Amino acid sequence: MTNQISQALSPVLFLPHGGGPLPILGDKGHEKMVSFLRKIASELNEPSAILVISAHWEEEQATITSGNHPEIIYDYYGFPAEAYTIQYAVPGNPGLAKEIYALLMACDIPARLDEQRGFDHGLFVPLKLMFPQARIPCIQLSLLKNLNPQMHIALGKAIASLREKNILIIGSGMSFHNLKTFFTNDIDSSRENNAFDHWLIETCTHPEILSEVRKQRLIEWEKAPFARFCHPREEHLLPLHVCYGIACAGTPIAKVVFNDEIMGKKVTSFLW
Repeated sequence: MTNQISQALSPVLFLPHGGGPLPILGDKGHEKMVSFLRKIASELNEPSAILVISAHWEEEQATITSGNHPEIIYDYYGFPAEAYTIQYAVPGNPGLAKEIYALLMACDIPARLDEQRGFDHGLFVPLKLMFPQARIPCIQLSLLKNLNPQMHIALGKAIASLREKNILIIGSGMSFHNLKTFFTNDIDSSRENNAFDHWLIETCTHPEILSEVRKQRLIEWEKAPFARFCHPREEHLLPLHVCYGIACAGTPIAKVVFNDEIMGKKVTSFLW
């Protein structure tokens, strides 16, 4: 396929999962995101497994789903009844979970396996759109409750060798996540939204930024224009830090694969 993304190392994606189940329920504010997710999936070689780092799972230590068939977690509230009947019966991958556990422990990063934990909407919403057949084994890796950006980059570096094994790695979050602004017509928010978006794109994609400078910018992301306006809490940004940690040794410069509006706010997705 001429438009297929092909590289020696498996791709790493930071992508938006939108507002709860709304992308799957046909919400018009998510139409561009839905089109993007379906398109990008068609351009990827089919992976043997998928690892998702979701904004919706935090633990004291890095935790990996290790069940054979994790259940769906409906971790959202106040949506129509159909939002709680969504199914994505994808298998887990206990063997890969154990491999990730070993990689983390080898780098002195405390880790544990969780056979009971299911898949939250940071996994099943984008993957149901990207890979609706639900046949590719999936696992999730948690964020750390300390929300330390440097530690999340280190988390990624520890598992970077997974890219050599045809494993698609997805950081599922949002480049902009000020929930209040999604539900108001605050005309001033576009200024803050666009300024931070520009900084994030420059940080991740500019070829003349040295690797150490790029890393330091991500560690000190709060210094970016309107950083705390765009991320009052950083859990939706930190999957990007894990992605960068995974990618930085092999393909440190990302490319923008989505830069459009979701529910009226500019959101960006990156591919390494």
